[in-house]
Parts: sequence; C-alpha cells; structure tokens
Amino acid sequence: MIYFEDVVPGSKIELGSFTFTAEAIRDFAGRYDPQPFHIDDAAGKASPYGGLIASGWHVAAIWMRLMVAHWQREAGAAREAGRPVAQLGPSPGFRDMLWLQPVRAGDTLRYVWEATGARPTATRPGWGMVTMRNYAYNQADVQAFQFDGAVFWQARPA
Repeated sequence: MIYFEDVVPGSKIELGSFTFTAEAIRDFAGRYDPQPFHIDDAAGKASPYGGLIASGWHVAAIWMRLMVAHWQREAGAAREAGRPVAQLGPSPGFRDMLWLQPVRAGDTLRYVWEATGARPTATRPGWGMVTMRNYAYNQADVQAFQFDGAVFWQARPA
C-alpha cells in the first residue's frame, strides 16, 4: 500500500470485474431498490428500458466491494513482504454519479479507479486528500457508470 505522497494523479487501477445475473439483480433490488423494472421481467419489458436492469445502487455497491477487495489484497501483499501498510481514512463524499448505460443480466462490468488529484490537508496532520474518478465499462467496452470521489489517505510517517 502506497502512502499519500506516492499517489500519482492520472494513475489507474483495475479493480476487477463482476457479471450481473438476473438472480443477483432481483435479489439486490428486492432488498434495497424494489422498482418493478429491477425485479420483474414483464415490468422491465414494459418499461422504457425494454427489459430487466440492475439498480444503479447495485452497480455502485459492486464498485465498493471490488475497491475494498483490491485494497485488502494490496495490504496483505505489503504485510507479507514486510512493508508498512498505509491506511485509508473516511471519504468526505462523492459527486457526479452517472449511470450512463442500463446494466442487464449477463453484462460484465470492469471497474477502474483513477487518481485525479492529491493534496495535503490543513486540518488532519499526517493525512492527505486523494480525489479520484471511478468508471465501469461493459463487455463491449462501453462506459456504463462513473463518479468522482475523495478519500483521506495516510501520509508517510516522519
């Protein structure tokens, strides 16, 4: 795990991929976003989407799942190599979340994290603020999802 000072704006990380199944789409929507076009094939066909689609929040939740798994792997590899592990802190939020394409059963999204900025913080000594843009592309390499985020990131200890 790199420290705040090592973050290079413009650098990208492939977080992983996820295939959305009809069962997973219905399960997530049934628990968290029970709109008809997320849970029922016939309602999906009758909707402007023309079929069952994943909740946008499902698409976003998979980003979080893959992001956490990526950083856990990175931290584990650093520990195994005897290197220190920088900590990620809280996020002050996100903006401009866009669902650009419907995600359908059988679609596989590939998620990418891109550092867009890094600046020291005035209010949290020992931490910096890293901004990022996050993307998801479907199997046709069409962008389906995007948002901008930020996270507090531990600076290298003195």
